[in-house]
Amino acid sequence: MSPSAVEIQARTLAGYADASRLRQVHDRDWVLDRVTGSPETLVDLGSGIGQLLESALLRFPSLRLAVGLERSEHRIAEAAQRLAPYGERAVLHAADLTAPEQLPYRAQVITQTSVLHWLYPDEDRIFAWVAAHLAPGGRFLLTTYHPARDAHGLGGEDELVRDALSALGTPAEDVPALLAAHGVLPIATRTRTVDELLAVLAPHLRVAGHAERDAVVTVESAAQYEHFHAATFGDYYARVLPAERRADFYRAVGAAALRRQEERGHVSHMPVRLWELTAREEFVSETGNRPSRA
Repeated sequence: MSPSAVEIQARTLAGYADASRLRQVHDRDWVLDRVTGSPETLVDLGSGIGQLLESALLRFPSLRLAVGLERSEHRIAEAAQRLAPYGERAVLHAADLTAPEQLPYRAQVITQTSVLHWLYPDEDRIFAWVAAHLAPGGRFLLTTYHPARDAHGLGGEDELVRDALSALGTPAEDVPALLAAHGVLPIATRTRTVDELLAVLAPHLRVAGHAERDAVVTVESAAQYEHFHAATFGDYYARVLPAERRADFYRAVGAAALRRQEERGHVSHMPVRLWELTAREEFVSETGNRPSRA
């Protein structure tokens, strides 16, 4: 049987431009509003299809270099088309953010939106990388989502997945074990609490400030959320089912989202934090070089 359109979308993470309107687009504008001065270099970690980089290039004529690090080759290809008009001002690198390569320059601004949970439990590595790549006085602007968790560590998108799997025949109480058996850690568990993140950040970065808001997702149809899930989470959850049942799973996620919308007036509602971070003093000397260590 040929894969459905939504299954292909999940494999390639296609359609993110439309899907991001439900949630991530709000982070992009929120983060860029915090950029001050006339930055010359900006690096976006998990740059996706290049939307934040494009917005930054439009907002800040001072930018000589807007750099994206992204793992998905499909998203890099889409970003390259989007950013082609900016020529050498835009640079894209294929990168695994749990072990990114060193870059030969420092940035006044480094951003990361709606990505950190995918790096769990190795966030320490990217925080060390950021501290080493911030220019003196530079800022790391980071957004993190913090859904409430249940006793099994499920929350946010995990709850919709549980509803969908229940609709397909898995008792709700068996869903945590099913996820664990396939190595699927709940996203709400991957998203550390604020206090947990502070502990991981502390060796590398200092909190210069933060802002918070409520992220509320609403949906117009089951199909819209079905495609949002596929473009955002790919087959992360769907892999717990045999290939022949995955199209049904995506439809069930969409149906679960619409049902919640009708019951509650929204699909999901969770706090999101924007962190403004600087490198700790031991990482950056006055000349912008890392000090030697004995």
